[in-house]
Amino acid sequence: MTVWLAIGLTAAGCYLVKLLGLSVPAEMLERPLVRRLAVLLPVALLAALTALQTFGGGSGELTVDARAVGLAAAAVALLLRAPFLLVIAVAVVGTAAARAFGG
Repeated sequence: MTVWLAIGLTAAGCYLVKLLGLSVPAEMLERPLVRRLAVLLPVALLAALTALQTFGGGSGELTVDARAVGLAAAAVALLLRAPFLLVIAVAVVGTAAARAFGG
């Protein structure tokens, strides 16, 4: 029963947050600071998620393993202006090679 209570509270919370976003006045959303934040915030969140998933260990410690090799390979592919799917493929191959040869 507590799992369903948690699911219900989470659903209600998500609905209320969405409703709160819709109730913000339009003139507040047109402010220059809000517009800059709306552009920069997703990039910052994606970068933080990438760093956490790449270098985060199981109990909060810094871990450098094959995932870092894949990220570095993807960064090189991006610098060479490769298409997105090729960047993903290079990252996968780099990670797999590092796991295969590194143990």
